[in-house]
Formats: sequence, structure tokens, C-alpha cells
Amino acid sequence: MSLAVIQMVSQSDVLANLQQARRLLEQAAAGGAKLAVLPENFAAMGRRDMAAIGRAEALGEGPILPWLKQAARDLRLWIVAGTLPLPPIDQPEAKSNACSLLVDDQGQYVARYDKLHLFDVDVADNRGRYRESDDYAHGNRVVVADTPVGRVGLTVCYDLRFPELYSELRAAGAELITAPSAFTAVTGAAHWEVLIRARAIETQCYVLAAAQGGVHPGPRETYGHAAIVDPWGRVLAEQDQGEGVLLAERDSSEQASIRARMPVFSHRRIFSQGVQRLA
Repeated sequence: MSLAVIQMVSQSDVLANLQQARRLLEQAAAGGAKLAVLPENFAAMGRRDMAAIGRAEALGEGPILPWLKQAARDLRLWIVAGTLPLPPIDQPEAKSNACSLLVDDQGQYVARYDKLHLFDVDVADNRGRYRESDDYAHGNRVVVADTPVGRVGLTVCYDLRFPELYSELRAAGAELITAPSAFTAVTGAAHWEVLIRARAIETQCYVLAAAQGGVHPGPRETYGHAAIVDPWGRVLAEQDQGEGVLLAERDSSEQASIRARMPVFSHRRIFSQGVQRLA
């Protein structure tokens, strides 16, 4: 089954971003993909009205959710919709989550993952300070779902720095893990490839790392290097900067062989008694 990972350079214009994303999804479908992953903030980058965007979508007054369902139906494609701002279900006035939606090829919502780890850090770039918690609330659930290409675990960007989340996804049966991202140029150059390969190796999952790759309003520069990584940690496809569509096949037999030959998951030790601290 073919997998697609998409890289974008999203701007502040939602409708223009959706047009770009549709064109890239069409390329993915034409290439035989059954599942495509859009990057974090695919519909808007550099805006300060994320809360208003989220409320409009929750009330059925925004363009993003109808667009997403239509694209999935038209292209007969399962889509991981990177992230978009959405308040909790039935609480349209609540603070939005950075929400990653999984939609099936009939346009039906299959799963929702709200980003657990929010990017509240200082970075030595032109912007300097990032505080996602100003706009978003933390999620509180680990999410996996069955798809035609395998059992998929959902994560987002900064989550990559927290391996315990990925261990939980593997424990829940994940065979592929999505990581739609918008890494800064500085942190991406330092850590992006190391992190996506490490998460693939330790979970023995395919990691589908969609990305933003270019310059955005804010000002903000993202690292790009969207990639598909196999369970042995090999980078099967990669995009440096700019928009693009990456395609790769999942080899389920090879994945099963890797897990059987190196059964790291069954070798895990749980340190329930804590750590002995020596003076």
C-alpha cells in the first residue's frame, strides 16, 4: 500500500493554502497513495486569530472541514489533516486544540488527536520565542486507528521529543506513526532527522513526517525535510525545501521480520520500583 507525505510552505491565506493542499493531494492520489499526511498548520501559518478560525470551524461556518471531507471523497484518499485549530467537541467557545484529524476515503472522521506537547520554547532565530499555549490547550489522549495501510498512531511536531508517547503508540498496536510538523530552521537542522529516525527505530514503525519547508509570516522559517522513514530507520524519501509529495510503499512482511528478529518491545523493562539515588 502506498503512503504519501506532503510538504508545504503555508501562508496566512486559508483559501490559498487549501488550493495548494488540494493540488498536492491530487498528486498523491495519482501516484497511488491510499493515505496522505498533510503538515502541521497546513491551512494557516503566521495568523493571530487561530481561536476565531477554530470557533468558525466548530460552528460549521469555516471552509477547512468541508474542504477536507470533499477532498477525501473526491480523491478516494485517507487523509491525516496535519493540524488545524479546533475546540473540544460540543464546546465551540472553549480554547482550541492543535488538532490532527484522520479522515477516511468517504470523508468520514475516523480519529481526532489533540497535540499533547505544546511548543513553549525559546529558539535562537528571528522570532526567538514560541508559546503555543497562548493559542492552544493541551490534549490528553493517545490515539491510534485502523486504516487500509495499517494501524496508525497520531502525533504532531514537538511530540517527537517525547519517546514515551511513541512507546505508548507501539503498545497500542501502531504500525505507522504520523508526525505532521513545522520545525523551525534552527531546531530542524540540529535534531529533525535524528528524531524521526530514532522514533522509527525504537518503535519499529514507519514514520510519516510531513513538514513545512520555507518562509512564512511571523516572521518564521521552517526546516522542511519532510520524510518517510521505515522501521529499520532508513529514509525512503525526503524533500529538502519547498512544496512536494513523497511516496513510498509499506512492506508489511519486512516490518514483521524486523520485529521478529529484534524483539525489542518484548525486551522492555519497566522500572516500577523507581531509581536508587546514591550520595
